[in-house]
Amino acid sequence: MTLLSSLTNRIFLASAMLAIATTGVAIYVVGTRVTREADVELQRGLTDAGSLVAQQQRTLVTNYALFARLLADLPKLKSAVSTQDPITVQPIAVEYLQNIGADLLVITGRTGAVLARSGESALDPSAATVRRALSGQEALEFRPDPAGILQIITVPISIGLDEPDLLGTLSLGIRLDEQRATQFKRGTHSEIAFVLDGRVRAATLPQSTWPVLAPLAGGSTGRLTAGPAEYVGVSLPLRPSADPGPALTAGADAAALVLQSPTERLRFLRTVNTALVVAAFAAVLLATVLSYGVARTVTRPLGTITDTMREVATTGDLTRKITLRGPAPFQDEDARLLANTFNTLTDSIARFQREATQKDRLLSLGRLSTVIAHEVRNPLMIIKAALRSLRPEASPDEAREAVRDIDEEVVRLNRIVNDVLDFARPPVLTFESVDFTRLCQDAADAASRVGDGPAVATDLPPPGLMVTTDVERLRTALVNILANARQAVLAREAGGDGKPVAANEYPAVQLSLRSNGGGVCLRIADQGVGIRPEDLPQIFDPYFTTRRTGTGLGLPIARNIIDALGGTLAVQSSPAGTIIEIELPARPPAPTTVS
Repeated sequence: MTLLSSLTNRIFLASAMLAIATTGVAIYVVGTRVTREADVELQRGLTDAGSLVAQQQRTLVTNYALFARLLADLPKLKSAVSTQDPITVQPIAVEYLQNIGADLLVITGRTGAVLARSGESALDPSAATVRRALSGQEALEFRPDPAGILQIITVPISIGLDEPDLLGTLSLGIRLDEQRATQFKRGTHSEIAFVLDGRVRAATLPQSTWPVLAPLAGGSTGRLTAGPAEYVGVSLPLRPSADPGPALTAGADAAALVLQSPTERLRFLRTVNTALVVAAFAAVLLATVLSYGVARTVTRPLGTITDTMREVATTGDLTRKITLRGPAPFQDEDARLLANTFNTLTDSIARFQREATQKDRLLSLGRLSTVIAHEVRNPLMIIKAALRSLRPEASPDEAREAVRDIDEEVVRLNRIVNDVLDFARPPVLTFESVDFTRLCQDAADAASRVGDGPAVATDLPPPGLMVTTDVERLRTALVNILANARQAVLAREAGGDGKPVAANEYPAVQLSLRSNGGGVCLRIADQGVGIRPEDLPQIFDPYFTTRRTGTGLGLPIARNIIDALGGTLAVQSSPAGTIIEIELPARPPAPTTVS
């Protein structure tokens, strides 16, 4: 993958993913823990609120049961009830109701008939409750009331201790309405609803939500949605049978619902989660920036090192050194070690190259001395022999022949000296724009005029192909290569039947030129004897030649010129002939010298 091929990207992505993973795990753990703790806290608060409501209800029942007992034991009330006269009992009932603040006070006689009643409610205690009280037992019942639920406490009215005489009953009624629910709500910070026989009779919530609340009365706890809010509720019996006090009578299936909304806690959780997300985003952003910075501290020195290596590989300049930027304390130790090692390596290679160059020069000097001694000896011997023939008695023809021999050998010596100088002393190249087609044609014509051999055929494009090059040096290189091709063809003819090589389908020597977009491509093909495979690696070595009269400098000089012009030279050879391909740029590098 391209994205992961960069060390910077790998370090950056690894650090960012690590930050995201650790932050995500932290958010999940913290969020889960906070949510769980919020649920536990909600259940704890609901339990506490239920306990408080149960306690307030028990206190309410206990207090009014105590009031009822006290009133039933008053002599004034007993005297009035003993008359069984409603007119006598009614004023006392009104007075007592005003003093204790109940919602209903009902007094019955021995037979259960109502003697007096006072209060806002129109309900009376049920016959079962009255009969239970006339039997000497206290009773508690819950009755539906237009405003809510009316809980009625009924106690007997009696005279005597050992064998009490039951005069009647006294009943106190207390409403469980919206006002009472609001009072419980203030003490518990919870929503309160009173349920009787599966129906909500009063609540602190809007009446439109009551049908949703009723099913909760049958269970202990549960979740429900009332209006726009969600609630967790618990159902509590209004008078548990285990509590002391008046016994419950039949039909008293009443309960109180305690409801708490997790909305506030959820809002708090959302705030916490938002803070966690913001913190996580900031942490990831910071980690990303830091990871990118760390990655850059690692990869920037490596980039500097690789750039320098690439330049050294391209230019071959071993004097280039790697210099890491930035203060030393902030430089990567491994990168600094690598840079120092590379600098040491280039110094060593440069030293080895200097030593190898010195050895090559000494070796070349020895080979040059041998070649020069061999090449110069023969012309000198010929000149010596020619001079001897110039005796006074020599004929004019013999003198002319000797002078011609001397002139030819002097020319040969001069050519040897020029070849040695061209190879040993790098000339400075001079670039100019030239019509490359005409340059190739001139080189082919010049090579065809030198010595024996077939003429050079050309396959050139129309004039107008402009290239910037050193005209004279390139022409010299082409002439040398073409001359070698013609000599190879002559060698094939000399080794065969002496007949010229047939050029019906392919010319004996041909120079072709093609444009390749960014430069030009030259192709020199011949039908000569070819180059032996074992000789092919040495053809560009100085002084290597298979010709008796050759110096072995023609191809090395040509290759040096091509290299200096920024081109390449490739050779393919077989017994059927040799092909040399030269590629040159349209604009060579800045002027340089042939190495």
